[in-house]
This record gives sequence, C-alpha cells and structure tokens, in this order.
Amino acid sequence: MQDFRFHNTTDIRFGTDVIDAGLHDAITQFGRNVLLVYGGQSIKKSGLYARVKSLLADLNITELAGVEPNPKIDSVRAGQQLAKENNVDVILAVGGGSVIDASKVIGSAYYYDGDPWDLVLDSSLRMDIKQLPLVDILTLAATGTEMNFGSVISNPDTNQKLGTGGPNSPAVSFLDPTLTYTVSALQTAAGSMDIFSHLTEQYFDAETDNDASKGMIEGLMRSVIKWAPVALAEPDNYAARANLMWTATMALNGIVRLGGKNSWTAHPMEHELSAYYDITHGVGLGILTPRWMQYILNEQTVSLFARFGRNVWQIVGDDDMAVAQAAIVATYDWISSLNFPMTLPGVKINDETNFDVMAQSAVKVGHLNESAYVTLDVDDVKNIYREAMQPMKFEY
Repeated sequence: MQDFRFHNTTDIRFGTDVIDAGLHDAITQFGRNVLLVYGGQSIKKSGLYARVKSLLADLNITELAGVEPNPKIDSVRAGQQLAKENNVDVILAVGGGSVIDASKVIGSAYYYDGDPWDLVLDSSLRMDIKQLPLVDILTLAATGTEMNFGSVISNPDTNQKLGTGGPNSPAVSFLDPTLTYTVSALQTAAGSMDIFSHLTEQYFDAETDNDASKGMIEGLMRSVIKWAPVALAEPDNYAARANLMWTATMALNGIVRLGGKNSWTAHPMEHELSAYYDITHGVGLGILTPRWMQYILNEQTVSLFARFGRNVWQIVGDDDMAVAQAAIVATYDWISSLNFPMTLPGVKINDETNFDVMAQSAVKVGHLNESAYVTLDVDDVKNIYREAMQPMKFEY
C-alpha cells in the first residue's frame, strides 16, 4: 500500500429534513451576501428554488442561473464577476455536479484578478489564493463533487475539458435523496454509470496489497449495480435513491483511492468526447468502459479482473480468465440494461474525424502512457474509440 495523507472537512447533512432545519445557519456562519448558483428550470419546477429563497429571505442573494452540463468556463467567468461586484461571502450551489463544479472554481476566481481559465489550466494557482466557502444542495447522485476538491470545466473555444483541484471541499453539503425523485431516466442512468466508473477507475490499480480499499470499492460497486435498476423502475423509491446518493459520495470523496498508485484511464478518454461533442459524460463512460476493460485484459491483469468477477458479479469458477471474461460481459450487460446508447454513433459521433487529436490529448492530459493501470499510447486510445463505433463482440 502506497503512503498517503487524507484530509476532508465537508459537513454532510443527509436525510429528508436536513435542508429546512439547517440551511439558514449553514449559510449565515459565513456571512449574509450569497451567490446562488443553479442550472436550468428544474429546481423551479420542483419547488426547490422557492423553498430555498424562502429559507434565505432575509439574506442578500445574487443569482447565477444557466450552468450547463459539462459546465462551461463562461459560467465561471460570469460567476466571478457577480461575486466580485456583490462582495459575496458564500456560494450556495443548488444542482448536480456541473453546478457544484463551477461553483468551486468561482470560489477561487473571486480572489483572482485574471481569467478563471488560468485556474483550470494550472490548479497550483488556486493553492496560493483563498476560496470562498461553498454550501451545496445536491439534486443528482453522480459525481461525488459534494465531498471532494475537484471540478471539471469545459472550454468550447479550445475543445478542452479539464479537471482542476482547489484547496477546499464544500463546507456543507445537503443530501436529500427525495430531491432526486424527479431526475430523468437518462440522467439517473448516466449518474449511476458515472458512479460505477469512478469506482472502476480506482479499483483497477496495480497496488496489489490494498485489500482495504479494494474491498470498500467492491461493496460500493454492488450497491450501484443493485440500486440503479430499482431507481429507474421506481423513481420515488427512497431506498434506491438514498443508496445511490451515498454511494456516489463515497465513490469519490477520496477515501477509497487511498493507498493506490495509478492514474485514471476511461475518464481522460471520455473527457475528449465531451469536449468535442458535448455528450453526456456518464453515457460516454458507459460506451468506453467495457471496451477499455476488454482491451486491457491480459495475463498480467487477469487476476484482478477475476477478483472483480467473483466479488462484484458473484461469478463462480476456477479458471481466472474465464471468470474475468464473464465479468466484462456482465459489466456490458448491466450498462446496456440502463437503456444506454452503447456505441459512439448512438450519440451522433459517426466518423473518426477527431480521433487522432482526441487520443493525443487524452494521453497527454491523462498521462496514459506513464501512470495508467495499463499504459496506453495514442494508437491504443484510437483503437478503443474505433471499437466503440460498433456493438461489442465477445468471442470468449
């Protein structure tokens, strides 16, 4: 197990009554000037917007609406300007991962006089400045951003989608599973796939003696595998929504990555798809993940894939390769059962026009040829993209 240091101070408030009971005090501990950040009209249709405004009626609220999925740097720029003009004390993000991700970078940009894109290109700049405190109300179980330090921001002008880390995780995160009852089937499926992918990225790691982390990941994988189909079939099933929400948080709050050694692979490859085609992140991961698994299965990786098959999918057998192959099929079948498009043409990527430039960027940004679980070069990534143009074939 590799050496590590872990520090996370996010105050999690989980349950059905936590917002009314605690939101006002959670905000006013930092001040009375609030930047309220949210996405489209969903929080207004659900009544959450009016509820929040009522709870904070005595505070000075400035609003930044319209943060899009795959949050764009222009939203961060607008938030920076509003925060500075209104002497904001605290940011309240109401929404899913995109809203919270943008809000984190806005929190840093408040203390920065240059273009916020600088802070995405070079996270180290954020470590030398303060960050406004962030309180969030989560409305989608997916990214885990409610309890971590990271954000992913897109710049359509440069076809880049990049991760950036800041000095602080959210100060307080309100997690009410009932707020996810109205999440669409597509977003529920995409969020569930994002959770699953966060777990696979950390599980397939070359540190062989990290049973503590791998065991936790296996349990979380079984949770999302079990509860995602239930949430799709019964959108207001509290147990399903609650388990997905907490699994999402635990998948990426930093705990299960501890002691590992490798960087991620599927995410850098998918970020290129989102950067160039603005597709739904979880859908892109659903298309790429089983292809990546099939591509890297070999004599060196088979033992971990077999463990994955036995402990996550309950596949029985003494032949490691057969169990590993069956695990990849089970993964593909589960993703397919979420009613995903399972090929790139299914998300309107119909040719290889950008494959070379995307593969080059994925390798460079993700360090795929240096620190991935199985190192990949540009040709490898292009091959995986090409495999994703057709339905998967299993010749096991």
